[in-house]
Amino acid sequence: MADAILIADDEDGVRESLAEVLRDEGFAVETARDGTEALAAIERQDFAVVITDVRMPGADGLEVLKQVRESAPQTVVLMMTAHASIETAVEALRQGAADYILKPLLFDEVLAKVRRVLDHRQLAWETQILRREVERHYPLDTLVGDGPAMREVGHLIGKVAPTGATVLITGESGTGKEVVARLIHRQSAAAEQIFLPVNCAAIPETLLESQLFGHTRGAFTGAVSSQEGLFARAHGGTIFLDEIGDLPLGLQSKLLRVLESKEILPVGGATPRTIDVRILAASNQDLGIMVAEGRFREDLYYRLNVVEIQLPPLRERREDIPALVEHFVRRHNRELKRAYRGVDNVSLKLLMSHPWKGNVRELDNVIEHAMILGDGEWITPADLPRPFRQGDAPLPAVGDDLRDALRAYERIHIETVLRRSGSDKRQAADRLGLSLSSLYRKMNELGIPLE
Repeated sequence: MADAILIADDEDGVRESLAEVLRDEGFAVETARDGTEALAAIERQDFAVVITDVRMPGADGLEVLKQVRESAPQTVVLMMTAHASIETAVEALRQGAADYILKPLLFDEVLAKVRRVLDHRQLAWETQILRREVERHYPLDTLVGDGPAMREVGHLIGKVAPTGATVLITGESGTGKEVVARLIHRQSAAAEQIFLPVNCAAIPETLLESQLFGHTRGAFTGAVSSQEGLFARAHGGTIFLDEIGDLPLGLQSKLLRVLESKEILPVGGATPRTIDVRILAASNQDLGIMVAEGRFREDLYYRLNVVEIQLPPLRERREDIPALVEHFVRRHNRELKRAYRGVDNVSLKLLMSHPWKGNVRELDNVIEHAMILGDGEWITPADLPRPFRQGDAPLPAVGDDLRDALRAYERIHIETVLRRSGSDKRQAADRLGLSLSSLYRKMNELGIPLE
């Protein structure tokens, strides 16, 4: 099927000549005599490219660009302009136009730019398809664990994802709240659209409002041009507001308006903009307590908490640790170009008994640390961070006799190398610089069990 192109220009000669050239190249071309006709055409038909003049009666080119950005974000826009209005064309680029074309038109140049933006559009589609294929084989965000707590979380995700409802995800830091948010988005009707995570605690309070809602030119010192906010960029998709409890009270009222009316008002603006965005929020704080203390709006809390998904800390679902370890080993094997088979039994026991104050994120970091520093097929206690090295005990107390001290050290060292080798004695012998028979003789002399 031929790519559809809309040409909007109030000059009949320019419009029709360009349409004829593009039709001769095999494109399906529609035309509009002014901005109003262009807006109507965009509402009733999908176009691959919109070529619009900057200055037109009815609605100018910037209005056409805005409508395309809101209703058809996959469509690319080329602006036609004379030298006298080049500044407007530059502003259009800031607002999302792909390129601009100077009048009088050079048709070869126009064709080259149309083909370039179409190639770029096709590449973007192929990138999306490739990303989905990669995620299908190697999920970047996966709910790992088959214990009762995580089965319940998975059940809730499956129920709420297709509905478009606002979801509040709660749990300690590091429990995987963003993973849950991404899974909700991936299983929703907006899965092909943008997922935009925002950490409310990471953006300075003085910039947060402008970052979220955008601002108009001159709204404050340094606002030399208008800028759309994160809500506008997430139009048609999902915005994930992490650490929502750190949102200042003043901005909480603006977020409430977004939830109630689906409108945003940029800083310094007078006209609200309608948006279609699904809001997912997360907090590691108890928002109910914050409401009681007057630090969080009660009406906003109930608007966000349409459905709540609580993530348990890792110490309360230790049965999932082996599956998480296997998941992280597979992932870091790809990233680090390693070939680890997993963790040995001693290491797994250490991991199972750890308090995990940092939850799943801490476990991920520990496994990555071990795989970077280790050099075997199996992660051993010696590869784990220092707090885990319970197996590498200090030398036992011995007398002053040097031979006794050397014997004690020799035993500890051989036991440590055996653990690092996953009890593979041939590999341990190679590391120690011994023959296999010499290692067995040493183990017998030092009282080291063969198994």
